[in-house]
Amino acid sequence: MNELELKYGCNPNQKPSRIFMENGKDLPITVFNGKPGYINFMDAFNGWQLVKELKKATGLPAATSFKHVSPAGAAVGLPLTDTLKKIYRVEDLGELSPLACAYARARGADRMSSYGDFVALSDICDVDTAKMLQREVSDGIIAPGYDDEALEILKSKKKGNYAVIRIDEGYVPEQIERKQVFGITFEQGRNELKIDDEFFGNIVTKNKNLPQSAKIDLAIAMITLKYTQSNSVAYACGGQAIGIGAGQQSRIHCTRLAGTKADNWWLRQSPQVLGLQFVEGIRRPDCDNAIDNYIGEDYMDVLAEGAWQKIFKVKPEIFTKEEKRAWLDKLTDVSLGSDAFFPFGDNIERAHRSGVKYVAEPGGSIRDDHVIETCNKYGMVMAFTGIRLFHH
Repeated sequence: MNELELKYGCNPNQKPSRIFMENGKDLPITVFNGKPGYINFMDAFNGWQLVKELKKATGLPAATSFKHVSPAGAAVGLPLTDTLKKIYRVEDLGELSPLACAYARARGADRMSSYGDFVALSDICDVDTAKMLQREVSDGIIAPGYDDEALEILKSKKKGNYAVIRIDEGYVPEQIERKQVFGITFEQGRNELKIDDEFFGNIVTKNKNLPQSAKIDLAIAMITLKYTQSNSVAYACGGQAIGIGAGQQSRIHCTRLAGTKADNWWLRQSPQVLGLQFVEGIRRPDCDNAIDNYIGEDYMDVLAEGAWQKIFKVKPEIFTKEEKRAWLDKLTDVSLGSDAFFPFGDNIERAHRSGVKYVAEPGGSIRDDHVIETCNKYGMVMAFTGIRLFHH
């Protein structure tokens, strides 16, 4: 089959719509369930490339959670601590496979953004991962295969309408890629850049101590950025992206957005949040929204309206700015990647507030000396990769 007709394109008024292969070649996918749409396939194909590269770079199973053609989270299959199991809402699932750990991390980094995601897995989907997905609000999944039981679990989602796609793991795309805008065809070579340990060899700061764990996190950040709509910045820690800022027009806004998400990831691990007591029967998304409000600036509004009784068994104490800052100061050894150079040191100043110690960016700004100086002020390690990773 070299063509698949779709219900519509990006929007319901954009018809006809299809995906197809030129020159009579077969599509490298099989749809096992559901009817994936135009944006679903955009997410699926970008997500598959991301996890395939992550596994190649780290040797670990990888997962990503995509929304609107940018990742909300990406991770490799490192074991979860008890705290992470709790904030990712998987503590009741027992021991998890490495692939399930990867998806728990990818989904859990930014649960608000991952609501209604499209999932990509580097390995055959196992039962552990399928059971985790079964209870999340998600639109579909792409993977190189599925265990029989896992496939049946996924087919039962969304009243039988969950999109399940198998990708041909051996598929190699053409080296030249094309797309049309306004009836005009654009053509370019594929971005086949390999990201590995050597990618971070040009360290330009006084501190040149870049441990292997940081190299893995920087690889996760940079590979994630390779498939994130630019401008983009990613914070990573412990084998996963913890904050992704996508599609911003200025670099500092990327850094602030991603930094706020990284802060929220860490604040969710604070005693104040872990101690929240929710009423019985509350929906998982409602818990996520409540936690986001609790650690945000508008929690006083929730208290003033008396809405807490619908969410919490016990009225929570205010999580003060001072308490938040004290907890955030405990976040350390975070890695930061940028898809293009930092034009000013203000990006580093903001990154420092979120525990960043390791930085990778292309370099090439006329103010590189100021950016390096700011890193040196905080004892950070920064590598110039020498290459931009824009994705549009």
